[in-house]
Amino acid sequence: MTGRVAIVTGGTGALGQAITSDLLEAGGVVAIPYAVAEELAGLEARLAAGPRARLLALPADVTDEAAMGKFVQAVRDRHGRVDGLVNAVGGFAGGDLLSTPLAEWERIMALNLTSAVIACRAALPVMIAGGGGR
Repeated sequence: MTGRVAIVTGGTGALGQAITSDLLEAGGVVAIPYAVAEELAGLEARLAAGPRARLLALPADVTDEAAMGKFVQAVRDRHGRVDGLVNAVGGFAGGDLLSTPLAEWERIMALNLTSAVIACRAALPVMIAGGGGR
């Protein structure tokens, strides 16, 4: 992983922090689009100085195609490439089918599913142009 650049959506969440930490410990560069500043602060506090220096975190809405396009471009501008994408963002809202408002259902579907399509559509052209990716 040394020198490779990975984007981790959801990189400040519980699962995402573990993924991010592992990639950084393996020598990689990790770029995270984040929404919750407190989660980012918690991740940064867990990291030693060396790995923290290889972390790029920028605010971006993973459910917005234009925002993710700008995020991926910023990663490419800074690091010249994207070698991998981990779609780890997700969320959950409790409630049964009858009591869950449709707007809440759509928000959760956008966060859990549509975000993966949006991130792939933004990152794949950069990875393909660079000779491939994971």
